[in-house]
Amino acid sequence: MTQRLFDIVIAGGGMVGASLALALRTYPGSVAVVDRRFAAERPAPLDVRCTAINEGSRRLFAGLGVWPQLREFAAPIGAIHVSDRGHFGAARLCAEDYALSALGHVVENHRLQEVLGEALAAARNITLVDAAVEDVASAGDDALTVVVDGAPLSARLLAVAAGARGTLAQRLGMQSSERAYAQAAVVTNVVVTRPREGIAYERFTEAGPVALLPLQGARYAVVMTVAETLRDALLGCPDRAFLRRLQDAFGWRLGRFTGCGERGAFSLSLTHASHQVAQRRVLIGNAARTLHPVAGQGFNLALRDVAELAGLLHGERGVQDPGAEMLLQAFAERRRVDQRDTVALTDLLVRAFGNRHLPVVVARNLGLLAMDLVPPLRHWFARRTMGLGPGSPMRRLGGAS
Repeated sequence: MTQRLFDIVIAGGGMVGASLALALRTYPGSVAVVDRRFAAERPAPLDVRCTAINEGSRRLFAGLGVWPQLREFAAPIGAIHVSDRGHFGAARLCAEDYALSALGHVVENHRLQEVLGEALAAARNITLVDAAVEDVASAGDDALTVVVDGAPLSARLLAVAAGARGTLAQRLGMQSSERAYAQAAVVTNVVVTRPREGIAYERFTEAGPVALLPLQGARYAVVMTVAETLRDALLGCPDRAFLRRLQDAFGWRLGRFTGCGERGAFSLSLTHASHQVAQRRVLIGNAARTLHPVAGQGFNLALRDVAELAGLLHGERGVQDPGAEMLLQAFAERRRVDQRDTVALTDLLVRAFGNRHLPVVVARNLGLLAMDLVPPLRHWFARRTMGLGPGSPMRRLGGAS
């Protein structure tokens, strides 16, 4: 059987894998993206989720040439309001404090995937393979043999972006650890009677954080964290009952919730691979780690991995072999601090705001007030959540709209 030769094979053509492929659209070697979603007669199911793209990620998409298309569907976030239900602490972040038109933008996942997919199909040096990766074996020191639907591909580098709970990373010998939060995120979109243009909300409740992100019109994307045991009940209850539960948790800042779109849910856990790189292998996105959705950091962190890896592969260090150990170790080292700090920040928020002991409640609300009243603390938090903190490759990207 003839073995097709590629410099880089990306396993997974979702939002992260497609972004990496587009970042390699001018790479001088050959790139293949392997995913079953490329069959026109077998479209992927509609994703009801939305993604908050921070300013750093917007800069990456601008550099990839897809931001003009995404902007058509994107709702800007001009301010973020953070509060603790039933307590005194609150903080507000505003784009104008950073001379920006927006802190980030909200895009429905299916729109984002559609724009990325169209750009991917138009990229001349990228081969789309409608298949699934079944196995990987070493082909000596210079390449891997990647088996896709029984046919072998040869890859000098395999980038795995195939999701959080797949078995491919495990088959590669790249094990991960998992700590369940015993929570689920229920996602949908709602219509409100008093929309406040450009304002996103993160409201911490006894059950977990509730995020409302502005969409176009009077709609908001909802990410509602609940106990895992309530997941099925909230998915199966009538819209009116769900909206009543959401109204009780969030309050009346946006008026009454009058309509509800399709609901979905996923279990929440903190997972991370023991090693992100190995011989001619690298994990990116959810294949490397999954975070709690609080503060919307997971996808944006993955895109910072994409930016760093693509920069190295384009020859920033003069390395010609895309799977060279020196290159992969440089990638892991450059990303170590940002990954560690972002994981720690999201986990701390979940733990601190999930604790109902009075001293912890008082401390976290004082912390919110301090963030609101002390500019250096607020600016540190804002720049980190915008993806422009220390160690971020997005700081090297231009800020053109």
